[in-house]
Amino acid sequence: MSHVLIAQAGSVLEVIFNRPEKKNALTAAMYGAVVDAFRRADEDPGIRVVLVSGTGDSFTSGNDITDFQARSAADEASPAAAFLDALSSLAKPLVAAVNGAAIGVGTTMLAHADLVIAARSARFVMPFTSLGLVPEAASSLLFPALVGHQRASALLLLGDPFDAETAHRWGLVNQVVADAELMTAARAVATRLAALPPAAVRQTKDLMKHGRPNVAGRIEQEMAVFRERVRSPEAAEAFQAFLEKRKPDFSGFS
Repeated sequence: MSHVLIAQAGSVLEVIFNRPEKKNALTAAMYGAVVDAFRRADEDPGIRVVLVSGTGDSFTSGNDITDFQARSAADEASPAAAFLDALSSLAKPLVAAVNGAAIGVGTTMLAHADLVIAARSARFVMPFTSLGLVPEAASSLLFPALVGHQRASALLLLGDPFDAETAHRWGLVNQVVADAELMTAARAVATRLAALPPAAVRQTKDLMKHGRPNVAGRIEQEMAVFRERVRSPEAAEAFQAFLEKRKPDFSGFS
């Protein structure tokens, strides 16, 4: 079974995280499939909009910890870095339909979406520091600009969770709908975008993105620190505690 489903409906390309038994936790293979889909979207003039969603009761619970540790131990090139590059440089408009858990990159990726529709069940959290890590996807740059420094500190330093209504109030989400209406609402928005003059839409997105600070530079800076943190004793303790379903002990670290 494919863990990323790709379906085209008219000029909308749907990219669907499809690992519901693992809360759509992302593996290297899943990142690669999404990167391929984004590249296909930008290269195919018949595709005007990308819509990303998740099956089951979660959008995505972030990185699969076991897969993540295996890649780090092997010192492989990061498929997550390739995903972030493809995400941040996607020329076609991106719509996200978010239900249930959006953890880690499941939340940070939304700062790169052009429109976000959330189900009332959506719950967002960026627990990087509790895992001995640092934020990625230029979230250390984009979230303070989006929600303000103090709120971003609570989200990125403390890892405070927040719900769909809060995300809407703070500007991360465009619309909150009933869970049963999520895909209908998201597809309606994607269809509206797809019906507009495509070059005008792409150029408008490009103009707005170039009004931002240096996202690519921040992603590179974050990833350099992130790679160091993945190999840190703090991260090792956090990951082991997660796998053993216990509370991590950071009392011996300074």
